[in-house]
Amino acid sequence: MAILVNSESKVLIQGITGKQGTFHLKQMQAFGTQVVAGVAPGKGGGVHEGVPLYESVFEACENHQIDASVLFIPAAFCKDAALEAIEAGIKVIVIITEHIPVVDELIIVNRAKLKGATIIGPNTFGMASWKCKLGILPNVAFSPGPVGIVARSGTLTYEIVGSLTNVGIGQTSVVGLGGDRVPGSTFVDMLKLFEADPETKAVVLVGEIGGNAEEEAAEYIKTMSKPVVAYLAGKSAPPGKRMGHAGAIIERGKGTYEGKIQALEAAGARIAIFPYEVAQIIQELLA
Repeated sequence: MAILVNSESKVLIQGITGKQGTFHLKQMQAFGTQVVAGVAPGKGGGVHEGVPLYESVFEACENHQIDASVLFIPAAFCKDAALEAIEAGIKVIVIITEHIPVVDELIIVNRAKLKGATIIGPNTFGMASWKCKLGILPNVAFSPGPVGIVARSGTLTYEIVGSLTNVGIGQTSVVGLGGDRVPGSTFVDMLKLFEADPETKAVVLVGEIGGNAEEEAAEYIKTMSKPVVAYLAGKSAPPGKRMGHAGAIIERGKGTYEGKIQALEAAGARIAIFPYEVAQIIQELLA
């Protein structure tokens, strides 16, 4: 099994004909994703890389079952595109776009909560379950297996997924929460789904400095029946300096590496100091 999407999920791409949309459409198709429709205003009725095009999300939903949408939309237009997907009733919406204004992110996230939709992102690498990839994750790293992964950092996730695959340990689902100030989903949201998934036997949490998402996760980890391994980025980051992500900044002494590690250890999570240690610890836990 997997969380949120699986090999049977039908996927829509908004912004499918752009450079990034086209490239990642091909990668998603190669992964096995069922991309059944694309939205490209002004090109409705056409076909792009074998995928039928529509003028709007509503039109696409009238002609296809749509389980999830991926947005490759410029930041200035992303709010309207995301709201259109939410109002059309799509329940999983992955927003790859970065640099979306914070006020737009707040509007998107609040509307999604009212409509019961799950937002992955913004500013995310997306997510993948076996044979269904939504976003920009590298195909080569993944394999099916018993480990769920939820992360704030993309490249570290790829490294950790690759190290797990190299030792023969696959993944149920891998989810990127995104690096912005207003994420659509939290660690706790995904941990709850992994806890309920019978095929996920262990969970990896990839966090970073800034905010209190990891501390909130630690409180939930205390209640979990499944083991959790955590790796945190930003150990050497100076206070007050943003390290790549808008949310990765220590402010007024809060969101420090040390504080997060203490909270996670107290909750019973195993801590990996280096990314390669995650696979070693998972091997021990699943032995």
